[in-house]
Amino acid sequence: MSARGTRSRLASTGLHTVLIAASVIAVFPVAWVALTSLKTDRDTWARPTELGTLGLGNYGQVLGDTQFLTWFANSLIVATCTTVLGVLIAATAGYAASRMRFPGQRPLMWTFLITQMFPAAVLIVPLYNVLSGLGLLNSYAGLVLAQCTIAVPYCAWMLKGYFDTIPVSIDEAGRIDGLSPFGTFWRLIVPLARPGISVTVFYSFITAWGEVAFAGVFMQSEDHYTLPVGLATFVSDFKAEWGLLTASSVLVMLPAAVVFFLVQRHLIAGLTAGGVKS
Repeated sequence: MSARGTRSRLASTGLHTVLIAASVIAVFPVAWVALTSLKTDRDTWARPTELGTLGLGNYGQVLGDTQFLTWFANSLIVATCTTVLGVLIAATAGYAASRMRFPGQRPLMWTFLITQMFPAAVLIVPLYNVLSGLGLLNSYAGLVLAQCTIAVPYCAWMLKGYFDTIPVSIDEAGRIDGLSPFGTFWRLIVPLARPGISVTVFYSFITAWGEVAFAGVFMQSEDHYTLPVGLATFVSDFKAEWGLLTASSVLVMLPAAVVFFLVQRHLIAGLTAGGVKS
């Protein structure tokens, strides 16, 4: 019999087997895409048991013969602006809802929650009409504002819960030291809320980086396409450039991985701390 708090050899073996199997299942699709991107024979992807000729030809073609770099730059601009603007709005709204009492406080948070329930397909038509009236169709600003409708509600709820875990005495100490409400928020609360803000930064960037519904409708010229919309042009009813698509997919994963590694230290703490109030 094993001592209390320790696992038996059989239980440990079973646990590690399950973890290894789960890891293989998670990694297999990514590895398959990466391997397919190296196959330079045009029809090798249709024969999974054959490796064919491996090389970097697909990557060279993507970077040199397509508008991938333009789409990459467009996505980077839109995702970065959406992240900065969305997190700024969500952080200030979440802090106000956590610390201040004002008319419409509860309806504001419920509005954020209800807005989050609507799928993007439902919002496309009204947002299209609004952006058309403002002259923001086929522009970075219009797409950023549209994607903020997805990022802000969730991030505001997330940060409101995180701000609730920070003692109010810190705000009081800031006021005693002569800080304004915004000064207290920026100089005292934001550094303490770094784990929660890291989660919202990661969520906002990844959501904007891979968003396709708004980008496919609001960006109407190929030089304004974002990556998801541009990559869709590689596969259609009349052609299927799987080598280009998979090579592009590998390149698309790199910025998301960079953002993850930058915020991973705070990611777990931010995900767990915002769920309960101390």
